[in-house]
Amino acid sequence: MARGPSDPCCHLWDGALRSPKEPLCFPTLAGLSPGLQSSLSPWTSAGPWRDWAEPSGTMVGLKPSEVPPTTAVKFLGAGTAACFADLFTFPLDTAKVRLQIQGENQAAHVAQSIHYRGVLGTILTMVRTEGPRSPYNGLVAGLQRQMSFASIRIGLYDSVKQFYTPKGSDHSSITTRILAGCTTGAMAVTCAQPTDVVKVRFQASVQLGARSDRKYSGTMDAYRTIAREEGVRGLWKGTLPNVTRNAIVNCGEMVTYDIIKEKLLDYHLFTDNFPCHFVSAFGAGFCATVVASPVDVVKTRYMNSPLGQYRSPLDCMLKMVAQEGPTAFYKGKEEKDGTDVRKCP
Repeated sequence: MARGPSDPCCHLWDGALRSPKEPLCFPTLAGLSPGLQSSLSPWTSAGPWRDWAEPSGTMVGLKPSEVPPTTAVKFLGAGTAACFADLFTFPLDTAKVRLQIQGENQAAHVAQSIHYRGVLGTILTMVRTEGPRSPYNGLVAGLQRQMSFASIRIGLYDSVKQFYTPKGSDHSSITTRILAGCTTGAMAVTCAQPTDVVKVRFQASVQLGARSDRKYSGTMDAYRTIAREEGVRGLWKGTLPNVTRNAIVNCGEMVTYDIIKEKLLDYHLFTDNFPCHFVSAFGAGFCATVVASPVDVVKTRYMNSPLGQYRSPLDCMLKMVAQEGPTAFYKGKEEKDGTDVRKCP
């Protein structure tokens, strides 16, 4: 049986790539001599052609795995991804901390001649006065925080969301997603709070030679020193405002992300692709920052404060308003906008 390139059913000769759903016409053995049929039979029934053609005449291709990733894979994947993101955004986070504590009385004796202004200005001032490594002060504690915080907050999110979703429901409501986000966020903050305290204190410490206010020789020394001087509770200092901030961020990000994305699609400004997701995430991060920034500033100052400076987060907030005015609540907001985008859905 002769077949050539002009034969529309002969796809092995024309070399065209075919999709897995397209039929693959295979030359049949009918019409061939009995001897030739017996020679070709092993190739079509049990040989290599069996891997490419099914009895139904459809091509078999590689199929994506239908098994969802396990909780352990999500846990490790979320933490690892957050660590890589932190390597790029850590200088922005350090600049945010410096701006948030600027104007506080306890730091005035060290940095009275230093004034930070804006994102780039803060980073450049740090590099000029403290060296090129200063924007990465506290990076080790920051990576430890991401591995513990992001792993729990993001890695366990789907499992907790399924737990809150009513049985028989195909989709999770906004309320369910917010509740799941707040739950995993509170769990993550509770576990990662010591790393956050150490990270903030390294980022806030100013190193100006003999006038350096750095108290810790390293990350592990910081854990030991804080526990020795302030008690074990000192490592969990600021947990309440941190949980509150995380709840506000989760609610703000999730709701505004869905609303912005929905409007972009309804008005046909974007299709459901990466630019649409990025714009939605940027807008959600901005809105969440505007709402959560006051709590974030109080959290940073309270965690960085020495023993006895503030009686409570509320005392910290009242003193800040009395001494610096309400605009102090939005110190470091520009840097926070940049670091919040990576955490949106």
